[in-house]
Parts: sequence; structure tokens; C-alpha cells
Amino acid sequence: MSKQIWFLTGSQGLYGDDVLEQVRSQSAQVSGALAAAEAIVPEVVAKPTLTDASAIRRMMIEANADDDCVGVIAWMHTFSPAKMWIGGLDLLRKPFLHLHTQVNRDLPWATIDMDFMNLNQAAHGDREFAFVATRLGVPRKTVSGHVSDPMVISRIGSWSRAALAWAELRTMRVVRFGDNMRNVAVTEGDKVEAERRLGVSVNTYGVNDLVAVVDQVSESEIDAIVEQYADLYDVAAELLPGGARVDSLRYGARIEVALRRFVIDGGYGAFTTNFEDLGGLRQLPGLAVQRLMAEGIGFGGEGDWKTAVLGRTLKTMAAGLPGGTSFMEDYTYHLEPGQNLILGAHMLEVCPSIAAATPRIEVHPLGIGGREDPVRMVFDAAPGDAVTLGMCDLGDRLRLVANEITVVEALAEMPKLPVARAVWQPLPDFSTSTECWLSAGGPHHTVMSTALTSEHLTDLAEMLGLELALIGRETKTTQFLKELRWNNAYHRLALGF
Repeated sequence: MSKQIWFLTGSQGLYGDDVLEQVRSQSAQVSGALAAAEAIVPEVVAKPTLTDASAIRRMMIEANADDDCVGVIAWMHTFSPAKMWIGGLDLLRKPFLHLHTQVNRDLPWATIDMDFMNLNQAAHGDREFAFVATRLGVPRKTVSGHVSDPMVISRIGSWSRAALAWAELRTMRVVRFGDNMRNVAVTEGDKVEAERRLGVSVNTYGVNDLVAVVDQVSESEIDAIVEQYADLYDVAAELLPGGARVDSLRYGARIEVALRRFVIDGGYGAFTTNFEDLGGLRQLPGLAVQRLMAEGIGFGGEGDWKTAVLGRTLKTMAAGLPGGTSFMEDYTYHLEPGQNLILGAHMLEVCPSIAAATPRIEVHPLGIGGREDPVRMVFDAAPGDAVTLGMCDLGDRLRLVANEITVVEALAEMPKLPVARAVWQPLPDFSTSTECWLSAGGPHHTVMSTALTSEHLTDLAEMLGLELALIGRETKTTQFLKELRWNNAYHRLALGF
């Protein structure tokens, strides 16, 4: 089955069966509008009108138990006495959106009477319902407005994508080939707490477990992958059949076949590598990593499993949207007055989903890792609005740190930098962005997405119960630092004792 969002309508028996039939019919109009909206990715499934506590409780238990249900939308069509929602809402463990709407967009000024008022009183019922949700501390997103409003649909669509990402996390498995890069702090983290809080399982294999699979790859399998390279990318002549370094490309293809077999066929959603631990590999995986990321697999360099998890999560959330999502690292700066820019890249592993043009496959020395020169795709990222997101482990909890950015064209060619790269302006400006990021303890590895917005990230953080330190167009450093202190107090209290 496809993933679903359940649409729940609240009412009561006070007004009689005729009114309940009208509620059912009009609820179907609202849920039907949501189901028809392209922005809302999961299937919207309308459930029977809920009018008593036992039915509500059963519905929430069923939602929790159904793996295809990724979230619940609730709307109080009439006045639904909210004490009957207490037991059900207290049990609900799926992402939850409160839709504050009504069937009619306009009031029927000339004909409105008390029958109309009794039937169409979401303004009344949703306030009663929201009070109980607030009293219980139920995390939720609230969207107000008519379903004909594109902004309403867009906001629900953002939440629906975050719900899909939430569901992906609950069963995600990550494989680490080798351990963390030695002496690096921010890429470390508590994997037990991550599984407890997020649902993701992170486990390590020796890199030679991958090497054993690499060694089993047949020449015909390599041939098939190399043909794909020639069809899809601009391949340097020395790597083509008959070229002086064709063996480098073929070994890169061998690694790709093996990674697909180990990661994708093994049911993993993300993986990490580490240039300090390559075992019997002849190259640090570069091209193969880029190709798997382009198909939705998360990745983190130097054993950074938290960024690998974010990569898979954001790729799930962004599926089908224009733009791309990639592993990224803030590398160096352009600090010309009035034009401060960040150059982001990584040694090899940037996803071609963000490329502005057809990537070129090349081979160059790496300078670290002590292995053969690895193959990789080289390209510039397409300009546009984007977000970067990182995760850090503060010891008592996980924190997400995000920045709204604008990817721009590089000011000049970079012929001696043979890696995939992106150049961006951080919002609101360079000093505010970097000072806030550093103050929040944000990592140097991130996931950059030109497909998602800060609303997607906010929705996801709310669902996960994680702090999101968001740096954007309106951010002021002094206020941001205050919010970090407030967040420290709130999240420590929310964790309990």
C-alpha cells in the first residue's frame, strides 16, 4: 500500500442524524480537496465521523499500529466536546496536523440562519479541540484557512512531506564502513539515543566486508555500469575504453556495483565511509557515492552517520520536487566587502542532483587516504534558494542547526579545483550566519537542499521533538543567542528526569 494520511472529522450526536449526514458529506468535500492536491504526497484517506470517546480512542490506536499511516489530520466540523478527545490524543504517536477550516468559503449573507450556524461551527469546535490538545501538550502543526487557498495546501503539503521523512526515520538502517575519523568531535554521537529518539539504527561493518563484495563483482557488471557513465555524463577521454586510465573508471564502477549490493540490496537507507580506513579498497569511493546519493541514499563522510541520516531523511522529504539534495561541507570563504560568499564542497562526495549542467567524470590525485587516484563527478551547483541542515549531539539531546541560503554562480572559473562544489550567500548575511552557526555548535558537515525550505525543516523538527536553531533572513545575533538559552531550558525540561 501507499503511505497514507488519515483525515479525521469531529462532531457529536446532539444535532441528530440529518446533521451528521451533512457532516459526512461535507467532510468528504474537504478530504477530497486534500486528496486531489498534488502538493500533498501521501494518499489522504477519510475516516468515519468521530462522535464519542471510545471511537476516537480506537481510531488513534489503529493509526499508531498501521505502518502505512504516516500522519493524522483532524478537523472539528461542528462543536465536538473535547473531553471525549482526551484519551485518543493522549495515545496518538503519529505526526498530527490540526486543520482549522470550513466547507464554505463565503458566508451566505442573505440566507444564513441558525441551522447553518449549528452545522458550520468549526470556529467554535476547533477552539474547544485545540484547548485540549494544548492542555495535553500534544505536538502538532496548525493550519488555518479554506482548502481552496493555495497557501493552505502548500503548508499541508510541507507537513505531509515531513511526515514521510518521519516515517522513514522510524525504520531507517545505516551502515558505517569503518569508524569515525580520528580525533574529530562533532561527527561523534550517541547511536543508542538516536535509535531511541529517531528510530534509526546505526551499525558498523569493517571496510573489508565491503571489499569482499567488491572482489566478487563480475566484468560484465562493470561493463554495464561503464556504459551508463558514457550515456549520462561527460567522461574524460582518458577514462573511456582505450584510454590511458580506463582501469580507474572500471574500478570506480566495481565499487558502485558492490555498494549497491551491500547498501541497497541490504536494506540500508544511508552509509558512511572514512578515508582513514580503506582496508583493501584501491580508491576512496567517490563516483559510486555520488551515484547512490542521486538515487536517494544518504551519505556522510569520515564516519559521520548523523549527516548520513539527515541526507536520507531530506531526500525522502524532497522526492519529486524540483532541485536537489546533497552531502555538503562549508570549506572556505570569499570575503570581498559587500560580497561575502561560502564555497562548499567535499573531497569527492557531492550529489549530482544539485548540478547546474551535465557532470564530468574525471580522475585526479586526492592527497589523503594513501590509495590510487579516485574517479569523481565534477560540476557546479545550480543557483537558487536553498537550506543547509546539520545535526549535533549536545550530550543530553540532539540539536538541528539550519541556515537559509542563496546558491549563486561562482565569480570566476575554478579550473584547478576538480571537485563538485557550490557557492552561496548565507542569510541574513555572512557574519550573522556564521556567528550564529558557531554559537549553536553547528557541524561542518551538512545536507544542502535546493528542493526544500525552512518550513519543511521546521515541520520535521516539531514531529521529532528536536530543537531547530534556524538562521534565516530575519535572524538577529543577540536574539538568536537568547533563543539558544531558552531552548536549553525548554528541551532539558521536556526530556524529564
